[in-house]
Parts: sequence; structure tokens; C-alpha cells
Amino acid sequence: MASDYSVRTHRSFVDVAYRLLDAAAILCATLVATRYTDQEHIENLAVVGATTLLVHSIAIEVSGLYRSWRGARLGTELWCVLINWLYTAPAVLGIGLVTRFNAEFSYQTKLVWLALTPVAMACGRILSRGVLKSLRRRGLNSRSFAICGINQLGFQLAENIQASPELGLSLAGFFDDRPASRIDEEIEEKCPRVGTLSKLVDMAKRGEVDMVFITFPMRAEKRIRDYLEKLGDTTASVYIVPDFFVFQMLHARWNQINGLPIVSVFETPISGIDGVLKRGFDLVVASLALVVLAVPMAIVALLIKYSSPGPVFFRQRRYGLVGEEINVWKFRSMRSCDNGAEVKQASKGDDRVTPIGRILRRTSIDELPQLLNVVCGSMSLVGPRPHASAHNEEYRSLIEGYMLRHKVKPGITGLAQVNGARGETETLDKMERRIEFDHRYIREWSLAMDLKILLKTLVVVAKQENAY
Repeated sequence: MASDYSVRTHRSFVDVAYRLLDAAAILCATLVATRYTDQEHIENLAVVGATTLLVHSIAIEVSGLYRSWRGARLGTELWCVLINWLYTAPAVLGIGLVTRFNAEFSYQTKLVWLALTPVAMACGRILSRGVLKSLRRRGLNSRSFAICGINQLGFQLAENIQASPELGLSLAGFFDDRPASRIDEEIEEKCPRVGTLSKLVDMAKRGEVDMVFITFPMRAEKRIRDYLEKLGDTTASVYIVPDFFVFQMLHARWNQINGLPIVSVFETPISGIDGVLKRGFDLVVASLALVVLAVPMAIVALLIKYSSPGPVFFRQRRYGLVGEEINVWKFRSMRSCDNGAEVKQASKGDDRVTPIGRILRRTSIDELPQLLNVVCGSMSLVGPRPHASAHNEEYRSLIEGYMLRHKVKPGITGLAQVNGARGETETLDKMERRIEFDHRYIREWSLAMDLKILLKTLVVVAKQENAY
């Protein structure tokens, strides 16, 4: 009797569609670049297009552009498109330089081609995502998944997937070999058991289950190994969902050391090309701001100098990146400059604040000299606000994970400040709320988030709330 077990592949029309869309984007961008900037050499269009497609097909093996993006963020996919183009474009230009097939093209043509091609590819990806989302909401291009492990993590995973119908994943059920006595009754009610491992293996062999998620705790190594061994006899895609939620994850990232996979628990999101982009953004914006604000800042300096005795600037020792002490510059707004083991926070109606200083603090003008910190590299435009070193030593023993805020450079403004967590922190709850925002910023950082925070900062400063 013939076996009813079957092997199903998922190299579907989606993969083909992506390849066709990218090829069309490359050829269209090349056509536009040559037709509208260099009519005389349009006969070389076929050579440029074919060379780009050839190099692109090689580059994708490095960038992994055509892996499954089901469940991945759009930003991650578009970032991979850009990385792939950063591999492709220099190689094509290099081949053109050696063979001289693009020697006659103008610099304008090459610049348009360089800029337009990744934009066209990104637009294709966005369009395809929209189409796939619509199809998957209607039950097309769907895949079935099973969850091994009746526990809170499995329940949370099922909820997350079912809350995103655009993923095109349908739940086949929960599977677990443990007796009912070892499973929490409340969890089992929310995660009804369909069967045991043997039933899951049979379903996977018949092609009824495409993906399997194992959600057993990390301590259940023997059970996980047993499940992997049995599921290895099927063609289902198997994933282990580690119960890292028991830890306070700051920024998780998979890596490897000589082939051994590792996952970060406390890590900065701003490294590599992201770090270059953020530093470049900081340098350009801060330099322009210093040029534009040079005269107003000089006037403020004169007002401070002649309104009260003392220096124009106040430098306070604060913790910077990885906890190293830095000197943060401010316009002096107080009669005293606390910078020792004890630093009293400014409070409403503080008699240490000078008349000019009160205006500077209310409008946050006193923070403008920190643009020099940004240009010099000890601070960023956006990040967790630096606290006085004395306050760091006080709160690091009171708030769990407090020092993790120093995994990125401190900022002139931050996510906490634009969400109302600014000003005096006379209670521990207020400081804890600020730290929560700082951790969220580190977990979710993006250049777009920085820009959004900067724009929100203008609104917050205009309202002058909690500034004294």
C-alpha cells in the first residue's frame, strides 16, 4: 500500500515574484537613469542591466535577500535590500571601470542609477507586502503551525501570531507528552491539547503541519532533544522559542563565535553601519545647529556673565557610554555648581537658580552647549539623559537594570523627556518610569525614532512643563 506521507516544498510564487520584481526594478531604474540623463549612450542599457542582474544574483547569496520574510519587520527587509545593493553597486561600477563599458556615461547618470535602483527595489517590496497581506487575510498563501508545549510561552506565541493575520499562519494545535497533572489547568484551558508528539509527527509527515514551534523551558533539554529527533524525520520547519522572557532583555541579537551560536541579553542596538549612520546624523545636525545658534548663544553667554558672579559655562561629571565619566557642558543657571559626591536636584522655586537661569532652564536653552559634547562624540542628540555621577551611584542600587541605560551614548533629549518623564525625580517611582523609557529606547532604537523624538522635543520645550 502506498504511503500517505508526502514531502511538500514552499518555494512558492512569492519567491518567484520577489525575483521578478527586483529584476524589473533594476531594469527600470537603469532605463530611467540612461534615458533621461544620457540619451546618446542608451544602446549600453542592455549591458548595464544584464551586468547588474548578474552581480545582484551573486550578492543575494551573501545578503540572504530571498529568505522567507514571513513575520519579519518591513524595516529589516528594506535594510537587507540596501545591504544587498551596497554589495552589488560597487561590483558593477568596478566591472565597468575595468571593461570600460560604462566609461561614456556621465556622473549624473551613474548617481541617478545608484540612488534610484534601491528605491525602486524597496517600492517593489512594499507593494508585494501589501498584496501578500491582503491575500493572507483571505486565507491564501497560508501555512499551518503547531506549538509543542502547553505553557504560558506557547499561549503568548499563539496569541501573537493570531493577532497578525497578515502572517498567513493558521494554528494546527498544541502538542505535549506530559500528563495533565504536570500542566497548569488554567493554561491547558487556554491551550487545548490536540495530541502528543507521535500524532504531531504523523501530521507533519502527511504535510498537515508546515511549521513547529517548541516552547519548552531551556531546562527541559532532554525533552527538547527528543522532540527534535522525532521531528527530524519530517519536512516541517522547526523553531525553538527560548523562554528568555524570564530575563530582562535589553537588545537581543543572535551571533556566533567560530560557528557556535550565541544570543545577547544586554547589548547596544547601535553598532556597525547603524552606529555610523547615527554618528553621521549627530555630527551634521549638531554642527549646523552650532552655526545657526552661534550668535544667540554668544548673547546668552554675555547675559550670564554680567547678571551674576561666576563662570558662563558649568561642567558636571556624568556617566557616558559604558559608564565612563564625561564632562557635560551647560550654561550656568545656578549660583552654586554642585559636582561632588552629593548633588541636589533642581526643584520648583529653587533659590539657587539665578533670574536669567530660570529663563534658560524653562526654555532648555541651558542645554545648548551640549551640542559641543555631541560634536566631540561624548554625547548624542538623542539618548538617555545623563545623570550626575552622584545620582548614578545612588540609583544603581535601588533600580534593577539602572546601569543598562549606559549601553548607548547619553543624549541632549530622549524618549523619557518627550513622554513627560523629565524634571525633578523626588520619588523613586518617577526615576523608575524614566529608566523604563530609557530601556525602551535602547530596545526599539532607529534613526526614524531619533528624528521623531527631536521633533517632539520642540513641542515639549514650547510647553515648558516640569522645567525649573
